[in-house]
Amino acid sequence: MSIDASLLHAFAPTGRLRVSINVGNPILANLDPASGEPFGVSVDLARELARQLGVEHELVVFKSAGESVAAVSANAADVGFFAVDPLRGEAIAFTEPYVLIEGCYLVRQASPLNSNDEVDQAAHSVVVGKGSAYDLYLTRALKEARIVRAPTSPSVVDTFLAEGADAAAGVRQQLEGDAQRVGGLRVLPGRFMEIRQAMGLPKSRDAAAARHLAAFVESMKASGFVADALKRHGIEGAAVAPLV
Repeated sequence: MSIDASLLHAFAPTGRLRVSINVGNPILANLDPASGEPFGVSVDLARELARQLGVEHELVVFKSAGESVAAVSANAADVGFFAVDPLRGEAIAFTEPYVLIEGCYLVRQASPLNSNDEVDQAAHSVVVGKGSAYDLYLTRALKEARIVRAPTSPSVVDTFLAEGADAAAGVRQQLEGDAQRVGGLRVLPGRFMEIRQAMGLPKSRDAAAARHLAAFVESMKASGFVADALKRHGIEGAAVAPLV
C-alpha cells in the first residue's frame, strides 16, 4: 500500500515514527527484566503502525502516563497510547479505544469500606498515580475525599501504605498484583470508572493523519490483532473495545 508523502510527514516529521510508551500501566507495556526493552500490546501496535507506514520507529519510554502525555502534547513524540480524557484531548487527537480496562479501589482488609460509593467522604484520603487517567477523573469526580498523588501508577500502593491512606486507586490488574505481593489488602468490588485506552497524536498534525490513525485502530481490532496481542502477553481482565 502506497502512503502519501504528506501523510508520512504528518506522522513522522523527523523521518522516524517516535512512539511514546508508558510502562507505568502493565496492561499496555512492561520492561523486560533481562534486556530492559519494552514489550506489550502498545509496543506491538507501534511496530505494526510503523511497518504499515513504511518508516523506522523509535520507542520513547516513560514511567508514567503524565510524562507520556506531555511528550505527545509537546510534539516530542509522534504517537502514543493513552486513556481518553477531555483534559488530555485539548492537545491530543484521540482514536476510538482499542482496549477497555477497569479503574478500581484497593483498601486494607480491615477497612470499613466495602463499596465504591463509600470512598468519597471528607475524612478519607485516596492515593492516585500523578497524571494518570484515574487521577484526572477522580479530581473531577471526588467532592469530599482528599487526593494524594504518588509519582507513578506502580508506586500507588506503596505510597498508600506509607501515607496511611484510606484507599488506593488504579487499574484492577495492578492493584490485584500489589494486593498479592503485599498481603492484607483487598480490591473493592466493581469499578469506579471504565478506562478507554486509545491511540493519539498531537492535534497540531494534519487531520489526515488523525483519520488514518483512527482507521488503523479499527482495523487492528477487526483483524484480531489486539485480541491476539492481549493473549500473547497474558493480559487478563482487559477487553477489546467494540468496533465503531
